[in-house]
This record gives sequence, structure tokens and C-alpha cells, in this order.
Amino acid sequence: MGVFGELRSAEDLAALVREIGFLPFFRGEIAGFSVEEHTPPELWWGGEVWGPWEWKGPVIRLAHCAYGKFYRGKAVYISEEWFPDFANFRRDGYDFDARMDEGIARGRDVPIMEELWREPSLLSKELKRRVCFTEERKKNFDGSLTHLQMQGYVTTEDFEYERDRHGKEYGWGLARYTTPERFFADFSARAYAREPQASYARMEACLTKLLPHASLSQIGRFLSEK
Repeated sequence: MGVFGELRSAEDLAALVREIGFLPFFRGEIAGFSVEEHTPPELWWGGEVWGPWEWKGPVIRLAHCAYGKFYRGKAVYISEEWFPDFANFRRDGYDFDARMDEGIARGRDVPIMEELWREPSLLSKELKRRVCFTEERKKNFDGSLTHLQMQGYVTTEDFEYERDRHGKEYGWGLARYTTPERFFADFSARAYAREPQASYARMEACLTKLLPHASLSQIGRFLSEK
């Protein structure tokens, strides 16, 4: 059961994220480096018992961590301690305003950021409703939202569930999105405290110690945008 021990509750997972800093949700090329590989099958596959799929919101709240599609479009937890370095490297030192000023922001990404600047946070369906008022925007929405997460500009604040007439939660949780600048205290000061490559070096050293069985190329692929 993985290299970090068994996960049987949201509290277990939140504690692990705080301790190790980075944890993908799904198994990847680095063995033992995922929530999936540390979860007993009866919890991973769900059913009547809540497991990692339902723990996401509680873990974000308990660990006050970033959660989003940060690795090849797949979900990763990153602790509050390490996300500023992660975002600094992925952003290459640019906040989104600067990226727009330099003309290097993707035009299709701008409407999403503009909506998230207007509100403290937005549920995925509300964000999509506000942005997708043309067919072109509907077509690009999911890809743009993933791209902004991959670049470190958007994170998930929580997950919320629909309720039936009895008040019981049902269905898949709806992601509530925000910016790291709103979610983490003093984020900008911490994110841009060093050069992007210095942030990369710090993260590489952390993961090399955490995952001695992983190669530097594997760690590099995890930290890189692609």
C-alpha cells in the first residue's frame, strides 16, 4: 500500500498533504506517489462509504491546500507551503496582469480570469455560465480552465453538492474556483520572493528527498507544465 501508508479518512489525507507537500490524485509514472495507491480498494471504489472522491472538499479545508489539474491535466494536492514556489515556476514569474500587458496571455483564458477577479470565488457551473455566451467560448472553456490551473493561476477553493428535497447531498461535487491570490494569505509576496528557477530547484530538492526511487527526469516531468 504505497510508500506513505494507508489513507482511510479525509483527516489522514490532509495530514499527508501537509507533511509531504505534493500528492497527485491518480497514479502516475512515479510509483507510490498518488492518493490512489494509498487508498484501500473498498474506499477508492466508493459505494455507500465515502472515500477520496468525497474527501476532496474536506481535505482542502483541513489542509488549506491547493487542489487542481496541475499535472498533465490531472488533479494534484499541493500544500500551502509549496504552492507559491509551484505557481512561481509555472507562471515563469508573471502574474496574469503582467502576462496580459506583455501580450503573452492566451485570449481565450482572459474571460475566465476576469470573472474570477470580479468575485471571491465561483462554482464551476456559474463560471461557465458567465463566460460561455458564444459557441466558441463553450468549446474552449474546459481547456482554458485546465490551462489556467496548469499555469498556477486558478485553484479549487472547495467542492459543493446538490441537495435533494430532504436536504441530502447527491451527485458529483461541484468545484468552486478561485485564484491563489485570494485563497492564500500573502500569496504574491511568497510566490515572487525568488526567481522561478530557484523555486524549481527548491521543489526538485524536496521531491528528490521525498521520492528517492524517482529519477530527476521523472521529477522534472511532474514539475513541468507538460
